[in-house]
Amino acid sequence: MKNNRPLKIVIVVALLLLIPLIAMQLTDEVTWSVFDFLVAAIILLSAGFTFDLILRKVKSTLYRIAFSIALLVLLLLVWAELAVGIFGTPIGGY
Repeated sequence: MKNNRPLKIVIVVALLLLIPLIAMQLTDEVTWSVFDFLVAAIILLSAGFTFDLILRKVKSTLYRIAFSIALLVLLLLVWAELAVGIFGTPIGGY
C-alpha cells in the first residue's frame, strides 16, 4: 500500500490557504501578498511534514504526543510572531 500521507498534507495546507484567499475576496480587512501566502505555505508544509516524521519515527505514544504538542506550540508562536510581533523581532508583524 502506497503512503499517500504527503499528498494529504499538501491538500490540507492548500485548503487552509484558501481561507485567507477567499476572505480577501469578501473583505478589505484581509490583505495578504504573494509573499504572505508563500511564507504561510512554507510554515504549514514544514509543520505537516515534521508531524509526519514524528508519526513515522517515534514509537512511544507519550513521546509522540509530547513532540506533537511541542511542534504545535512552535508553529503557533512563529505564526503569532509573524502576524503581530509578540516578541519584537525584526521579522515580527505590526
